[in-house]
Amino acid sequence: MRRTLKGRILTPAGVVDGSLRIGADGRIEAVEGAPLALAAVRDGNAPLLIPGFIDLHVHGGAGRDVMEGGDAALQVARCHARHGTTAMLATTMTAPVEDLRLSLAPVGELCRNGAPGAARVLGMHLEGPYINAGKLGAQPPYARPVSLEELKELHALAPIRLLTLAPEVPGNMDAIELLVAAGFRVQLGHTLGTYEDGVQALGRGARGFTHLFNAMTPLHHRMPGMVGAALAHAQFAEIIPDLLHVHPGAIRAALRCIPGLYCVTDSTAATGMPDGEYRLGRQPVTKCLGGVRLADGTLAGSTLTMDRALRNLVDVVGVPLDDAARRVSTHAADFLGITDRGRIAPGAWADVVMLDRDLRVQQVFVEGGSIDVAHAG
Repeated sequence: MRRTLKGRILTPAGVVDGSLRIGADGRIEAVEGAPLALAAVRDGNAPLLIPGFIDLHVHGGAGRDVMEGGDAALQVARCHARHGTTAMLATTMTAPVEDLRLSLAPVGELCRNGAPGAARVLGMHLEGPYINAGKLGAQPPYARPVSLEELKELHALAPIRLLTLAPEVPGNMDAIELLVAAGFRVQLGHTLGTYEDGVQALGRGARGFTHLFNAMTPLHHRMPGMVGAALAHAQFAEIIPDLLHVHPGAIRAALRCIPGLYCVTDSTAATGMPDGEYRLGRQPVTKCLGGVRLADGTLAGSTLTMDRALRNLVDVVGVPLDDAARRVSTHAADFLGITDRGRIAPGAWADVVMLDRDLRVQQVFVEGGSIDVAHAG
């Protein structure tokens, strides 16, 4: 279905006050209009059109968890689409291989065929099981070294676009080059590794860091740790800007150091739901006071949505709107090597979020199709 959207459009070259034409194939045909200063974008009541959000770390939403299998990933993708996420990676927990098979098989079909009213699921992020058993965070106790045989079996069920590993676990460092050569993107997380481990892993082909600052060795001026390796050397890293996982000052420090720092939600089944008890993989978790925790108080994912992440960056952290938009969309696409999402430009998929002047979602388009946002909250 062809359509034309009008408003203030954030393009790679700046803001245009005009129209965005979407072709019948769901791709952007043209952006037309007059240039507008970024400072004037939120003046008046004209809608703002920005690239659809891309979330590479999504465990759940609307009471459902990706690890359930069945239609869980579809319902999660529909939940997040209402908040402006137009593409995402369904994310697993550390678990026995039989649990992983259960969750991946239906996601494979969803990746191949898509579904109306949902974010496009680009593949899987395996957040474990190849992590350090001493730095599980909220992950269940099924950590193990990398198994290429296991990975190939799982990849045949659904495309694994990203995996988290701890490089200091025996065998994992040597596996990084093999994983990269096989087409997997590797990032470092849930790790007790040293600064030196992080630098070596990056040299072998690891490209990013999982929820920077969380579940990794911290920065100390005489032992820089995995955080120090990220701040000193990384081109890309995830960060969770829910203001619980990371202080705004730490977010600002990371923004100064990591050019491709991008936001993820690390969202759970509790996202969009009332306070109460939920599941995160095999773990029972409790949503209360805006956070999700294990019984011992450990943060266990979040209830963040990407529209809230954008507002937090702009209104709390103080990031300019154009840069914030890149942090919730473009940089994640770049990290995965995707050139036709995460930007409003001719030829790209028409993944677009329409916002009001308060940066609240008014409409969402996934590959040119409209999403019902009536229950976005």
